[in-house]
Amino acid sequence: MGTVFSFDVRDTRTPAIEAAVHDAVAWLHHVDEVFSTYRSDSAISRLARGEIGLDDCPAEVREVLDLCERVGTATRGWFSATPGGTLDPSGLVKGWAVERAGQLLRAAGAHHTCVNGGGDLQLSGEAAPGIPWRVGIAHPLRPGELCAVVTGRDLAVATSGSAERGPHILDPHTRAPAAGPASVTVVGPGLTTTDAYATAAFAMGAGAQDWLEGLDGYEGLAITGDGETWRTPGFPGTSCAA
Repeated sequence: MGTVFSFDVRDTRTPAIEAAVHDAVAWLHHVDEVFSTYRSDSAISRLARGEIGLDDCPAEVREVLDLCERVGTATRGWFSATPGGTLDPSGLVKGWAVERAGQLLRAAGAHHTCVNGGGDLQLSGEAAPGIPWRVGIAHPLRPGELCAVVTGRDLAVATSGSAERGPHILDPHTRAPAAGPASVTVVGPGLTTTDAYATAAFAMGAGAQDWLEGLDGYEGLAITGDGETWRTPGFPGTSCAA
């Protein structure tokens, strides 16, 4: 999927947890084989070229495309599985894969974990007994600095922006690079939707704040191109010093 994944497990190591980590890694490799747009032989690439039909794909493809459709409705069309006119559900797949990996760990008895997919996180439990997780949000305009620190338990954190990869997020209405803020961070319960909402919020640009404030269970923070900050009232984080 063109990024790096990592696991931080704070529970006591057991054979079941060790096996679950291996299963989670295998799951991520499977997702890459099925959904990578960088691989010409992946199911999603072959489906996009019309070489196979949806019924010929692994069951996960239909699941992901159904999720994309639901997110597209919830975001008023600002999220799409075809943002550039061709099939590319990457904006949802990574969060979905990471959230599922976290579920594998939890089922094996690991209740205090962080699964990181390219900087987007699914957090479970606590960093230590009585101590919540703390997640630094990189400032998109000041390399090496943080713009905020998110604190909490059992939550997902996703950031979309152009600082790391350039203008890669497309406006699905125009199919051109979105003219969003410098970055948008969304916090929610599960990374599948949280990551997709962050992508949609970036594409929305100026309308993202009002949209996020209307969502139940999700909060947002953005840094605009001129360095200003806005956040929804319940955003679970503190700003860093200017």
